[in-house]
Amino acid sequence: MENCGKRNGNVAAIATMFALFFMIAFVTNFASPMGVIAKNQFNASNALSQLGNAANFIAYLFMGIPGGIILKRKGYKFTALAAVAVGFAGVGVQLISGYVGSFAVYVLGAFIAGFSMCMLNLVVNPMLNTLGGGGNKGNQLVQFGCSLNSVGATLSPAVLGWLIGEITKDTAFIKAAPALMIAMGIFALAFVIVAVSSIPEPHMETAEEKAARLSGGTSVFGDIAETLKFRHFTFGALAIFFYIVIEVGVPSMGMLYMTDCVKDAAGEIVSKGPGYVGGAVAGVVCGAYWFLMMVGRLLGGAVGGKISSRVQVTFLASFGIALLLAVMFSPVKMVTILGYSFPLSMAFMVVVGLCTSVMWGGIFNMAAEGLGKYVPVGSGIFMSMVFGGILIPVQGLLADKVGILASYWLSIGLLAYVLLYALVLSKPVRRAE
Repeated sequence: MENCGKRNGNVAAIATMFALFFMIAFVTNFASPMGVIAKNQFNASNALSQLGNAANFIAYLFMGIPGGIILKRKGYKFTALAAVAVGFAGVGVQLISGYVGSFAVYVLGAFIAGFSMCMLNLVVNPMLNTLGGGGNKGNQLVQFGCSLNSVGATLSPAVLGWLIGEITKDTAFIKAAPALMIAMGIFALAFVIVAVSSIPEPHMETAEEKAARLSGGTSVFGDIAETLKFRHFTFGALAIFFYIVIEVGVPSMGMLYMTDCVKDAAGEIVSKGPGYVGGAVAGVVCGAYWFLMMVGRLLGGAVGGKISSRVQVTFLASFGIALLLAVMFSPVKMVTILGYSFPLSMAFMVVVGLCTSVMWGGIFNMAAEGLGKYVPVGSGIFMSMVFGGILIPVQGLLADKVGILASYWLSIGLLAYVLLYALVLSKPVRRAE
């Protein structure tokens, strides 16, 4: 009976972590279509249109390590509840921006929501890895969780793209209000689910650890320093910094490419870019990118018990580089798939979703190997490195200077580092005692 109760508890905990994984992507992925609105409503450049993305990820820099401390001292359940409450507030501020027509208020809301996404990531990744028993099995569970993350990521741009529709002078933040209200409702439901769920606390500090901390025997900075001594972890944290730019930058630039147009002083479109298809179709195409991420994560979860993270990431990083080269150099022509007409280059962009699918879980799994008691601190550092999203406006600036498709050279360079990490830099040279 004891083992049965433990299994049921694990199932409930896993289901809760999966639900939180969904929320992370659903809210984070508002930024790309909202960038299209910002570009239209405020005549923003490609670089400025990505400030919402940047604000969301900058929050990780400020919250990553403090969030890891909260996780260690207060546990998974407290951290998850706090994260959901902050997320509700962040989306609420973005909703207000639609009614007041303020780009600055929207960016503030994205920044607040970023705190929530960081804390949720802190909870779900180590918890699923732990519930799976670490190693290949732990990676397998993380990949299945990431699949639910991709469901949220698929729905978010598709819903907002449908709300945006054809780009006109009336395209404004207020059009996103229904999606933001849905997100707030999901956050409220998630709070209730987490509150009534029984969540194990395998990494919460013990009474002895707390006493040592209060007496000055241990310190946060000391734990951080010890964690960074694991070379494979440090290189992995840098890989996550770059991976975020790849994962979000690829569809974000695609969204800009498919909605690129020039307007006159009255806000009417006078010319359209070579890849223009309008917000609705662009949202569906970018949603397909996230859908393929879900497919890839399901496949990664299915084979994760037999094929290591190192092998998966090596193959997919190489394939991703080849696909991005195809995006940049394919002929300028339209293709029609399932009734939707869009640029051939964007068909290759969509398939990149398969390549980025298992990278988050795979990199985390490789970097966390052998960390032992430093997992919570390491997870906090990992979340801080998610602020790599700050480079997405840099890619937007690059798009302003050399063209949207040419900006993918940045993505290719970053994928090359991920490939190097999987091949060489991810091999542990020490383990925690």
